[in-house]
Amino acid sequence: MTLECINPSDLPPQQSYTQVVVATGTKLVFVAGQEPEDLQGNLVGPGDLAAQARQVYANLGRALAAAGARPEQVAKITIYVVGYDRDTCLPIIEAARKILFGDHKPADVVLGVSSLSPGYLIEVDAIAVLD
Repeated sequence: MTLECINPSDLPPQQSYTQVVVATGTKLVFVAGQEPEDLQGNLVGPGDLAAQARQVYANLGRALAAAGARPEQVAKITIYVVGYDRDTCLPIIEAARKILFGDHKPADVVLGVSSLSPGYLIEVDAIAVLD
């Protein structure tokens, strides 16, 4: 499996994601939106985006591992955020993302949404490519 990460010079530079990811592999893994829940299904960090983001990315890591995938094999993520304000939310989300992905920057979409499950501030899904 290879992921070629491309940031074309004629597109705005990005710090937290890759503009284009070309994936070559034989197995696709689609991970459903991971929510900020502990192993008992309880909401983690009510009202705390940072705590919820850390939990979401930890859950995403466990979901990937269950499929035999590693974080560096993720080609794309979608991030859903309640009350999204780029300047406030993006640094918090990026700090949590780095815990799972390190320097790997999959292509991503950040969507501001009006609501998720009650009290939930963030949800993240993923697509990984494996050999």
